[in-house]
Amino acid sequence: MAAPLSGHHVAVLMGGLSSEREVSLVSGRECADALERLGAKVSRVDAGRDLAQVLTKLKPDVCFNALHGAWGEDGCVQGVLETLAIPYTHCGVLASALAMDKAKSKAVLAAAGVDVPGGGLFNRFDVARSHVLPPPYVVKPNAEGSSVGVFLVFEGANSPPQEVVAPTWTFGEEVMVEPYVRGLELAVGVMDGKAMTVTEIIPRTGFYDYDAKYAEGGSQHVVPARIPPHAFERAKKLSEMAHAALGCRGVTRSDLRYDDINDILVLLEVNTQPGMTPTSLVPEQAAAQGVDFDRLVLWITEDAYARAGAGRIASSGEASGQGAP
Repeated sequence: MAAPLSGHHVAVLMGGLSSEREVSLVSGRECADALERLGAKVSRVDAGRDLAQVLTKLKPDVCFNALHGAWGEDGCVQGVLETLAIPYTHCGVLASALAMDKAKSKAVLAAAGVDVPGGGLFNRFDVARSHVLPPPYVVKPNAEGSSVGVFLVFEGANSPPQEVVAPTWTFGEEVMVEPYVRGLELAVGVMDGKAMTVTEIIPRTGFYDYDAKYAEGGSQHVVPARIPPHAFERAKKLSEMAHAALGCRGVTRSDLRYDDINDILVLLEVNTQPGMTPTSLVPEQAAAQGVDFDRLVLWITEDAYARAGAGRIASSGEASGQGAP
């Protein structure tokens, strides 16, 4: 019996130019391995500035975009793929660009009725000079992911983070500063517009930073989250609303904070290309819904084909239960 992707050529885009390159390489490797198990011919592409030339030579049927962060997740690569007329996974140009820009996405989400934190954009030198918000607050780049360049300023802090004005700072002149919401870190995967479940994240370091997200044992994931039913359903609803408001497609992941004492729930951001590593949240949530990793990768790939007018890859006979959930 033919494998679901037999006869299909998939280029997996990984690595890239952003600060999340190493994570992307792992996501790409995992997805490429799954695509090969599904029968596809796979080209593993470490995406550089010659991406258009590489893809023009490869002539793949579809691109599985496993890039994370700037350039790969912010609409730039999506624009290249649109120009080349190659179907690709995850969100389109506008949704990718919007979701990556925290200030603009917050404005769109707030207008759509999604509860988001306050705060706003500030010049990084002003942020380093004095507290622009009363502590506790969070300082983060306006267009980065994976908690890169994020600082927590707690009550009693003598000074703001000076790292934002260090010579090594490469994340732009303006930074997002938001009130710190105490409580629980939550995540909700959204697949085809529908929320999967809610994960409660317990970082071993006290903060869900880069290492907590990607290092083995860096955080504990509780699925489903141990929060009241009304908050659980609200987290799912907000994530679905955010996915729709930004014009997302395929699979996304929303990050939220829940103050369980004051019953305050806010959505922090939407990730348009969630991690697909062994410690990543979306594959874990899919598994909790009975969808294994290979079926998740198949669905994401099929979704790209379907949107491009190529139709479903796996007919009911070919899939034999292995197709999209």
